[in-house]
Amino acid sequence: MRERLEARKVVMANMSTRCKVATEDAKKQEEMLSSEVRSLLVAGTSLSVARKRLQEANRLLTEERGCVKLKNVQRKLRARQQYMISQVSLLYPVKILVGPAQEQELESYSSSSRLGNPSASKPVNQGSLTILGLNLTLLPFTKMSFFTDKKEVQRSATALGYVAHAVSLIASYLQVPLRYPLRLGGSRSYINDHASSIDPASSDLSLDTTLSANVKLAEFPLFLEGQDTTRAAYAVFLLNKDIEQLLNFIGVKSLGPRHVLANLKELLRSVQSSEYIDT
Repeated sequence: MRERLEARKVVMANMSTRCKVATEDAKKQEEMLSSEVRSLLVAGTSLSVARKRLQEANRLLTEERGCVKLKNVQRKLRARQQYMISQVSLLYPVKILVGPAQEQELESYSSSSRLGNPSASKPVNQGSLTILGLNLTLLPFTKMSFFTDKKEVQRSATALGYVAHAVSLIASYLQVPLRYPLRLGGSRSYINDHASSIDPASSDLSLDTTLSANVKLAEFPLFLEGQDTTRAAYAVFLLNKDIEQLLNFIGVKSLGPRHVLANLKELLRSVQSSEYIDT
């Protein structure tokens, strides 16, 4: 009889302990639930406030004053971009050589060379363009021989370094990531191409991780000294493609694949025109 009584006492003690533990767990869960409910209420209040602000912003934007204010901000941004790029134009002036010792600004381009009007995008007379007084001659990039003038090669490399720096500055001011990134180094600058180093046999287009692992930047020199002429000519081609990208960004048609300085001049002229701010 005593053994049964003791066993029942033990069972009752265990049940009491379990009941206390269950009660404590229930209290903890209740506290956690109440905390989550409070957080949810705070989040709901914040969401309601944000929704009201968004509705107010949409209302202001749809009104006439909102659109005018947005256009004014855009005009200020374009004016700032225009000023910064005008400094690039002063730093690297592109001019047309009209005589042995005379240079004048190339103003023979039509003021309406927007996309859709290809006839207006061709210069009347390109002449001999220079950047910061240096003429860019592309002939050595196609025909390099022992008799090629070394000074002419050096001048072309320096001119390409000027063009690369100007393009890099303009792209940063317009906030346009260049399709072919530049590694600036003066007359020893390089341009990078992603597509040239992709191995199609080892890359799977369905897997982004595999593709990104197989893509490496291929550098091409913007100078001829000690370099392969084919790689250097391709570098000039890519540099012109970057200029075409910037021209297309502002809605201007390129003058052609072999007009590096002419395209750069057209880019500088278009950004500094009054049409750029009004568009």
